[in-house]
Amino acid sequence: MRLLDRYILRNFLEPFLLCFFGLISIWLIIDLSDNGPDFIEARVPFKQVALFYLSQVPQTILLLAPLSLLAALLFSLSRMSRSNELISMLTAGRSVARVLRPLAVLGGLAGLGCMVLNYELAPRAEATKKAALEGLTRSKKPGDRGVVEGYLFRDRMNIRTWFVRRFRPNASELTGVHVTQQNPDGRIVKKWYARRAVYDANNRSWTLSDGLIVDFSAEDGVPRFDAFEGGDRVVSEWSETPWRISSGQFEAQSLTIPELRDYLRFNGDFSAGQLAPFRTYLHYRWALPWSCLVVVFIAAPLGIVYSRRGVLAGVAGAFMLFFGMILLTNLCLALGKGGRLPGWLSGWLPNLIFGAVGLFLLYTRSTNRELPRLSFRRK
Repeated sequence: MRLLDRYILRNFLEPFLLCFFGLISIWLIIDLSDNGPDFIEARVPFKQVALFYLSQVPQTILLLAPLSLLAALLFSLSRMSRSNELISMLTAGRSVARVLRPLAVLGGLAGLGCMVLNYELAPRAEATKKAALEGLTRSKKPGDRGVVEGYLFRDRMNIRTWFVRRFRPNASELTGVHVTQQNPDGRIVKKWYARRAVYDANNRSWTLSDGLIVDFSAEDGVPRFDAFEGGDRVVSEWSETPWRISSGQFEAQSLTIPELRDYLRFNGDFSAGQLAPFRTYLHYRWALPWSCLVVVFIAAPLGIVYSRRGVLAGVAGAFMLFFGMILLTNLCLALGKGGRLPGWLSGWLPNLIFGAVGLFLLYTRSTNRELPRLSFRRK
């Protein structure tokens, strides 16, 4: 790394770290003031509260990283502009693109880091927060929080219907299971009843306890009964897993990228309207981290100014573009979930539009042209 790159990064990293940790502190104070009384009323131990907020850190980093990049870029570049350091670099033969190269690389690395967080950790944080806050407000006993009762699941691929009296999502044990197998003509060929069903992930099999099997496939039409009260029966031909069975009650915004892929693969026979939110969030999970790089393209050319008036206009323009990108992102998400836009377009459109705007601003600044201005004066 050259001396120029180290100098630019040092001028950028100091305000970036101050902005980043300052925003996290503000978020923590606001969230504690909002949810703290609920924790106190429920007498949640301090360790559990600390683990709760620790689980929210990935989601918070994902949301605050672009804003921290924007503020730090505007501050560091405008300060270097006021002290004529950028002018000295340009007159020494360095182009604007060369000066901004280490910042663009850092924005790309920030995008990669956010992508790692958005793959699984950040979506799980949203689901963890929702479950924890719902648990505090429920009137159920602590042991009953998160339990689903009277749940019906239809496996259209294997023509099997599951009714589960009681289970906890993501747990391997189901209570009160009734499974009905049909043939392609819709006729019932077999039924399983069990007091308990446990899934073995290693063998990919189900163990049924204290139940009954009724077989309707005999040629004479007489059902065959096979009771195993007090014993177990292992069923290895079922492809369903506890996660797949409970996936019918999932919300797209709470699923990770692997879970979204599994949901779309296992429930591909659902209607386009039912699958639209899951397709939209799958692309949104990949696109959101790259807003860090888009922010660099927007803020960098607006942060390079040559007068005090230009500093204020550049800062205002950068924040207007940033909040416009947030507004367009939310609008595209709503249109994608409603099936008005294809999933890939609703996820990537904000980055494409504002990335193009940022590249245009960077090209204009690199060619020493005046940036476009908004003027409300009459000519």
